[in-house]
Amino acid sequence: MPEKTSKLSGFYKLSLEERLKIVSEFAELTDEEKDAISKQGLSLSQADLMIENVIGTMQIPLGVAANFLINGKDYIVPMALEEPSVVAAASNIAKLARIKGGFKAETTEPVMIGQIQLTGLSDVVEAKEKILARKKELLELANAQDPMLIKFGGGARDLEIREVETPSEKMLVVHLLVDCRDAMGANAVNTMAETLAPVIEKETGGKVYLRIISNLAVHRLARATAVFDKDAMGGADVVKGVVKAYEFSAADQFRATTYNKGIMNGIDAVVIATGNDFRATEAGAHSYASYGRKYTTLTKWRENEDGDLEGSIELPMAVGLVGGATKVHPTARACVKILGVKSASELAGIIVSVGMAQNLGALKALATEGIQRGHMGLHARNVAVMAGATGDMIDKVVKVMVSEKKVRVDRAKEILEGLEGNSQ
Repeated sequence: MPEKTSKLSGFYKLSLEERLKIVSEFAELTDEEKDAISKQGLSLSQADLMIENVIGTMQIPLGVAANFLINGKDYIVPMALEEPSVVAAASNIAKLARIKGGFKAETTEPVMIGQIQLTGLSDVVEAKEKILARKKELLELANAQDPMLIKFGGGARDLEIREVETPSEKMLVVHLLVDCRDAMGANAVNTMAETLAPVIEKETGGKVYLRIISNLAVHRLARATAVFDKDAMGGADVVKGVVKAYEFSAADQFRATTYNKGIMNGIDAVVIATGNDFRATEAGAHSYASYGRKYTTLTKWRENEDGDLEGSIELPMAVGLVGGATKVHPTARACVKILGVKSASELAGIIVSVGMAQNLGALKALATEGIQRGHMGLHARNVAVMAGATGDMIDKVVKVMVSEKKVRVDRAKEILEGLEGNSQ
């Protein structure tokens, strides 16, 4: 049996059925799992159990990014999103990364922060000392709330205390650090924080209000690096252009915001496909971009001594493989199987690698032909359909709009009317 590879030449030229067949063989999907991907994977009865007031489901396109080689392993990466160019850009950059060995990814331990807000203290220093004096007992109490997490090697690891100055008072915020293993961890962390709150109140005489997880997961980071051959990138000028675009973005908040949005185009698409919480991921990423500094970029790029392009990315990545939609949603389960991941840390490494690939795809386009040229053709198809084009007429309308560089609904309607008139 041939060795599995994610290097898929001409994959985009294949039919939908042929693409699904290749991915199914790569991941050894069952017929049920294939149906969960190609048909409506989430039933109305399942959706009704997930959120309130259900009236239906809303589907978005699910594609796969090819060519990813991460830590020496091949991955076909499911991506769920509606924006054109993203999957193609990620696949293209992943192909370039393979030349120099692909992406190298790593993660820290999967530790999340549970915050306990303590107010109304007459002596902040004394309260802090009292809490720390009972740290061992508090950690044992927290761990008693989730024996399954302890069984799998996780659990509450430490307590940290911060002083926070507010307009009305100086309060203490207790940080409970919890190793969540392969779970995102919100339920476990929140339960532990809620359990400790009354004990801390009694010990200090203060009043606890909030006791909840923080999505700024500074202890749960994912990182990736890669080197891109200068010739494969298009030469020294392209490498320089990418570095200059990065330097501008790193120094300017207005540019950094859209720059990071491009990174999240890739990251969110994988997070959604695997049933994880993209809102938590977004919040943590953008907060980390300004953590202890002014808002800046989540990736870094430089030209190395060989003239090649070197990139790195680092951000919080609190994703899980157990609990939530990851286990409930049939399509998410199938997407996880396509990835073949065995741990949340492995998934996090894949996700940040995709984010970096998408970032470079955008930077390369901006530094050379401009973002619109590559984006225009795919966007033009949507515009042509909005104008009423169907079948072969879609491609004909697209061809004219792209050649004119006028991708607008009104122009699409004019072109369509002209083509239909000529065919009569």
